[in-house]
Amino acid sequence: MLDASFAALADPVRRALVSRLARGEATVSELAEPFDLTQQAISHHVGVLRRCGLVEQRRDGTRRPCRLRPDQLALVGAWVDEQRRLWDDRLDALTQHLEAR
Repeated sequence: MLDASFAALADPVRRALVSRLARGEATVSELAEPFDLTQQAISHHVGVLRRCGLVEQRRDGTRRPCRLRPDQLALVGAWVDEQRRLWDDRLDALTQHLEAR
């Protein structure tokens, strides 16, 4: 799921959709408003985000609002945080090594 999430987030349109959904639910037509893309194209991007688990869509009468799944996004953030800590430790060790010379 993590690989699929990173692949989905590699696209700038999908990152923008995630940013928009972080502010609250929206339908595909609402998500499409700021883009020079068709609703079909936005639906495709939403589908990619749904398949990797970052977004869910529900029925509300005739509407199908999308919402962000922060729990799934948190998994991506946790991996990034872990990598940041590892690199910070490595860079600190390198600094100490260089200063000891």
